[in-house]
Amino acid sequence: MSPLLRRTKKKAARDRVVTLIGKPGCHLCDDARAVVEKVCAETGASWEEKDITRDEALHREYWEQIPVVLVDGEQHTFWRVDEARLRGALEG
Repeated sequence: MSPLLRRTKKKAARDRVVTLIGKPGCHLCDDARAVVEKVCAETGASWEEKDITRDEALHREYWEQIPVVLVDGEQHTFWRVDEARLRGALEG
């Protein structure tokens, strides 16, 4: 079977990693953190937080978009985190 036609098994939510990129004192980051914490706790996904004030590369890439949420290293959303959409990305 061609590799292009082969179905890949989807990762279980518990095998997914959500990364929240933000900075201290950002109220949108606080809101995003609450959603990420809740959805990850409910789905079993792990999550981490990165501070753009401590990482020059992240600052250059995301400073106009924070908070930014990545799922398995790929940008999922920015500014506002929709709980249902994040849950769908982790479980879908």
